[in-house]
Amino acid sequence: MLTLSGAVTTVTILLIVVFLFREGLGLFRSPAVEKGYALCVNAANPVVRLNPGQIKQIFDYEIVNWTELGGTDRAIELFRFDDIFSRYSEEELGAENDYDQLPDKLGEVVAASPGIIAFLPEEYLPHHLEGIRILRNEHITAGDFFGGREWIPTATPAPQYGTLPLLLGTLWVSIVAILIALPLGLSVAIYLSELANERTRKLLKPAIELLAGIPSVVYGFFGLVVLVPLVQKAFGLPVGETGFTGSVILAIMALPTIITVAEDAMRNTPRAMREASLALGATHWQTIYKVIVPYAKSGISAAVVLGIGRAIGETMAVLMVTGNAAVIPKTLFAPLRTIPATIAAELGEAPSGGAHYQALFMLGCILFLITLVINITAEAISKRQHNKGL
Repeated sequence: MLTLSGAVTTVTILLIVVFLFREGLGLFRSPAVEKGYALCVNAANPVVRLNPGQIKQIFDYEIVNWTELGGTDRAIELFRFDDIFSRYSEEELGAENDYDQLPDKLGEVVAASPGIIAFLPEEYLPHHLEGIRILRNEHITAGDFFGGREWIPTATPAPQYGTLPLLLGTLWVSIVAILIALPLGLSVAIYLSELANERTRKLLKPAIELLAGIPSVVYGFFGLVVLVPLVQKAFGLPVGETGFTGSVILAIMALPTIITVAEDAMRNTPRAMREASLALGATHWQTIYKVIVPYAKSGISAAVVLGIGRAIGETMAVLMVTGNAAVIPKTLFAPLRTIPATIAAELGEAPSGGAHYQALFMLGCILFLITLVINITAEAISKRQHNKGL
């Protein structure tokens, strides 16, 4: 029964991982331009390829001349499908016959405008391609995904799936959370292991471990009601939903893990080592930081790594207090967004099987790999010999 249970669990985990990566890698087979649409230019235009970032800049009027894209010195003229109805009447477009003249009229507009770029539905593409050219619809590349600086899944005509803001937001919040939690957690672990009496320890240890069982949404509500106004007022910020607020919440959530693992590691220090240090004339504090802490450094390191893993994978609390701004963070006191928060906020709205859906699964793959590396590191550290380095 135990063997069968282990086998079923292993196979289930492997199937989940395969499904995760199968869905995520499908993103790189998705077209850069919104599915069912195409971009058309005049046949005289030498530009043959545009990446998603360039397309967005064109339609946001950030790029206004073809020379910026390697073309001739000509102003870019944007044309969207709805614009055709302001140039031709219903009768000219063949409204009585299901707009049978619409493709030809679209072709006339594109052929007559050397600087035009038209965003058109594929079903209404011109029947005759004389004087026009359809830009090749490239697939989303790994460079666009991992090196992109914008996450805007709803952008048209080319959605932006750049993970750099989300990855940096995740790392910023997690690293600062550990910098806050580590000294506090290590201090409490030393107190429980070496300074507190047995009665105090039996009272505090279960209370601290109980903190790990509190739902993350409760931490989120605490942060939203208490920490957000406090941070806003203390630092004079326009809003309190910042990366720093998320770091404080994650630090509180990581404390039980760090305290419990580090305290157990320090209590496993042999009694003979403590007595030998004291017998040589060392004080109690000298024994703690020169004997006990070095002996337990493997367990302390594992506690830190596990705390980082808890911080990186947290979703609801971070979603509620960080402001959810998918921009590259320039300061910790500004809104940002993390990878888990993005998945939780957008997965329910993403059409199944679409590029947005696949991009969220690819974010899950990134999170899985980060967590896997962290867990492997923690396992390797925790298995080191306790007397190594003494």
